[in-house]
Amino acid sequence: MMRTIQGVFRIQTHAPSLACFWPIRARYAAFQRKSPFPPRINNYRGVSNVPSSLTINSPYNANVIPPTHSHRTLVLCFDGTGDQFDSDNSNVVQLFNMLVKDKPSQQMVYYQPGIGTYTIPQRVTPLMAKMSKTVDVMFGRHLDAHVMGGYEFLMQNYEYGDKICIFGFSRGAYTARALAGMVHKVGIIPRSNHQQVPFAYNMYTRDDVKGWEESTAFKKTFSINADIEFVGVWDTVSSVGLVPKRLPFTRANDNIKFFRHALSLDERRVRFKPTIWERPNKQDMDKGGIRHGLFRGFPHSFLKRRDSQDGTSRSHYDDQYPLLERQHTNVEEVWFAGHHCDVGGSSVKNDTRNSLARIPLRWMIRECFKAEVGILFHQDMFKEIGMDYATLYPRVLERPNIIYHSPYPSPRCPPDSMGQDPTKGTDTAIMYSDFVSEELEDVADAISRKHDGLSEAWRWWILECTPQPTFYQDDDDNHDVIRYKINMGHGRYIPRQYTDGVKVHRSVQIRMKADCLENGKYRPNAKLEVEPEWVP
Repeated sequence: MMRTIQGVFRIQTHAPSLACFWPIRARYAAFQRKSPFPPRINNYRGVSNVPSSLTINSPYNANVIPPTHSHRTLVLCFDGTGDQFDSDNSNVVQLFNMLVKDKPSQQMVYYQPGIGTYTIPQRVTPLMAKMSKTVDVMFGRHLDAHVMGGYEFLMQNYEYGDKICIFGFSRGAYTARALAGMVHKVGIIPRSNHQQVPFAYNMYTRDDVKGWEESTAFKKTFSINADIEFVGVWDTVSSVGLVPKRLPFTRANDNIKFFRHALSLDERRVRFKPTIWERPNKQDMDKGGIRHGLFRGFPHSFLKRRDSQDGTSRSHYDDQYPLLERQHTNVEEVWFAGHHCDVGGSSVKNDTRNSLARIPLRWMIRECFKAEVGILFHQDMFKEIGMDYATLYPRVLERPNIIYHSPYPSPRCPPDSMGQDPTKGTDTAIMYSDFVSEELEDVADAISRKHDGLSEAWRWWILECTPQPTFYQDDDDNHDVIRYKINMGHGRYIPRQYTDGVKVHRSVQIRMKADCLENGKYRPNAKLEVEPEWVP
């Protein structure tokens, strides 16, 4: 049965079980039966899968930005933990709302609610259903089904020349990065091969030598090579399992052309430590060197060395597969004021005029235009998020100097954590409803209240008081450091500040200079050990 929800269609299907992959296949088939997102076909009623050549000639559309289009875009959006379309939407929903959805020959879109928004059908009692969702929210135990759902959308719709753009928030951001890693490692299998998806996912997750050999052979036999044009994520966290599992190519992936990451300066929960982009270490390079047709991340001299575990020269693989030009991922990670949901959204009601989350949303959309990925947006939606589309197209204009205080009368600064937002439902909020400039929007948004998940939900303190593993990369890029610590609500650690520096959005300066915050001067919970690079 098919039904419409805001231009998105869903088909409920039943897939046969395969005994050798029963755990993944069973969870995946069950997930499809109750899935709130479409895994099977494109999302447009009566429209077949539209072939896409390397370039397309689209008609000029004055109501769409950009008004012309040279490549079809496939845009996948993965919402945050427990998030879906409701009264307090995340930045993922806000972004999806702006996307053009009725031009499948130019753009196709896909939205997936967050981990913890569905119930596996075997959990028949209300108590078990609630417990299942709670466990999924806390530990992301059905991550595999979420990744495979997005992978099936690509399997059904990808054509040569399409630009793949993936967005996500929280564990949805980790899902987005895992999907990009799966495409990198096993490719995209041809349309309608639904029974192969669990096999492909199983080979993607295997990180041993045999797993890499099998994924290489699988990709050569079944799959299509595809690059990922753009990955944009808000505050990536994994928290998958009691002992977090790190999937291949979620930390670094040279199959991604542009990677943009908005990070929270104030989040304190230990299970919400960020998954920061890391440069491939030697172990990653050793494993990645045998993947089919994807040597682009490694220099030719490295591939020629006899440094694999079995002593096989990389030239052995050069004889079988052509050496591709090295591709460097364009990486930008920027830190913003606020806690986890102040960066990715869903911390305030939809009718709230200003919030911290609007700032990283605007930054992400500007980065899309700077990268020229060709995502189609509705022109009339920009002012709703505090942007002027004329500053983005036909070229991205440099931002004016920062404004620290609005020239218009403004309300007192909102409290940092609890209480009502004074910019909601007041005369001043009505005055601000007439958009003037993004710089003035930054002023109003930057002093909005923060939402501390640790203070607002006591159950997280159970994990704060027990040893939890944390991962980060050392300054030499050679080792993954794993430490167990009792966090006790301490702020985040920002690694490699002395070697790589740290980029902080300039709106943080507005909040730091504000004199009207209830708890006094703002200082980020994360320790800044060097002078930041202030990003507009």
